[in-house]
Amino acid sequence: MKKLCQECNAELIGRSDKKFCSDGCRNTFHNKVNPATKNLIRNINNRLRKNYRVLDSYNLKNGKTKTTKTRLLNKNFDFNFITNLYTTKKGTTYYFVYDLGYLPLDNDFYMIVKRE
Repeated sequence: MKKLCQECNAELIGRSDKKFCSDGCRNTFHNKVNPATKNLIRNINNRLRKNYRVLDSYNLKNGKTKTTKTRLLNKNFDFNFITNLYTTKKGTTYYFVYDLGYLPLDNDFYMIVKRE
């Protein structure tokens, strides 16, 4: 039984589990399955990953460190993209990107923390 490419219906030669005849057909097929409407989700996830990498770039001694807003902005940190908030019993609000977070302090300083 001959197998056919899922995109162009060309006969497949090679591995028995092969689905596409070329990378071009594979990309075309997946671009149809994942249309531009999913670009919003992809862009948000990319922004969250970028924010996480910026926070992770700080050497967290004892699970926390301090930096300035300017330094975060210079590394293209976007304060609009977080995954969750944590409010302590005292009313202090931490902003988290996955397990790394920050706490706004006075004079545009921020404490970066890692949730255990």
